Amino acid sequence: MNKTHPARLEEGQDNLRRLLAMRWLAVAGEAAAIAAALLLLGIPLPLAPMLGIVALQAAFNLHAHNRLRRGGAVGEGELVAHLCVDMMALTLLLFYSGGAANPFVSLYLPPIAVAATILPARAAWGIALSGIAAYSMLSVFNVPLELADAARATRLHLAGMWFTFVVSAALIAWFVARMAAAIRHRDLELAAAREAALRNERVIALGSLAAGAAHELGTPLATMAILAGELGRNAGLSAETREDLALLRQQVEHCKGIITGLAARAGQARAEGGGAVALDRWLEQVIARWRQLRPHAEAKVSLHGTAAPMIVGEATLEQALLNLFNNAADADGGEVDIDADWDEKCLRIEIGDRGPGFDEKVLLQAGRDFITTRAEGAGIGLFLAHAAVERLGGRIVLAGREGGGAITRIELPLEKIKAGDS
Repeated sequence: MNKTHPARLEEGQDNLRRLLAMRWLAVAGEAAAIAAALLLLGIPLPLAPMLGIVALQAAFNLHAHNRLRRGGAVGEGELVAHLCVDMMALTLLLFYSGGAANPFVSLYLPPIAVAATILPARAAWGIALSGIAAYSMLSVFNVPLELADAARATRLHLAGMWFTFVVSAALIAWFVARMAAAIRHRDLELAAAREAALRNERVIALGSLAAGAAHELGTPLATMAILAGELGRNAGLSAETREDLALLRQQVEHCKGIITGLAARAGQARAEGGGAVALDRWLEQVIARWRQLRPHAEAKVSLHGTAAPMIVGEATLEQALLNLFNNAADADGGEVDIDADWDEKCLRIEIGDRGPGFDEKVLLQAGRDFITTRAEGAGIGLFLAHAAVERLGGRIVLAGREGGGAITRIELPLEKIKAGDS
């Protein structure tokens, strides 16, 4: 069984909803016009059939509202049927009130304009030809209005033509404006989807390259570890040099650990083997790991919020935070401010530095392309951070910092990383 695409389903329902709104306006206007003709203008009209037609329109609209509430796809044929019902009702009302001589005959135009907007060309032409045929038929078959005063009849006809023009223009402008807004919204969604697909393709390509690079780096890292160990056994080294070698061996071991765990971390979306951990504890672990990788960086850390919910930490999110911490540390030689607060629904993190700040190109292209402010940078870290946070429903905002520097703000809903029993 074929399933209707969600976007197409929503579009059809929206079109039907607008048609129903227009019909309610038509029902109210028809009832008001009949009452005004009888009570204010003294024009004799066949009241029973005309009010019966208006009542049937209202009943049909109520039935259509119930059908729309039940959901389901709204196809081209259903929209054509609704427009045909409106044309038929207008034709019958005009038949009982002077036919083509009635100034309200121009009200055939709004349904035709609507059909041209929402239907394929063949169906729109069908509605247009139906309107032309009905107009032509009313020139021959109608119940004429009996108005003894010709001058008064002319004045009423001109007033009716003006009123019909106003109503037709308002209806067409309202419907077309709503359709144009819907089309613009759909175009924006399509553009965002295309951009997300392009970014995902680049992330996948980066993942493939990272896997190959990790495999190739294993050998030189092992060689570096051996050489660092041999140098450390040299008795003539100073204490400061030994300390530097110890740090070098530690960093090499960190690199080897990252490469060794790369495949396992890529295979599981969530870190810690799926184990739940308190949000504040997880943040402390991420920051502690970053401090091991950047021992010379200085950071002021502030963690505060309501009772920390239990989460299952995302490996990609952890990597995103590490990248952003590193970017801030690189900006001004290592002084970083990390401020995190949370509640039951959202985590907010601000990462500040006193570097040169972000230029306009970074603010416009961050997350869409590989953008960097450093000559030796590649811009991959910020790109991947955006991808990881947005995949979890969050966002990253870059801004200038008062007094100089930059602020990176992360807003992340906790729904997708919360532990199941929290």
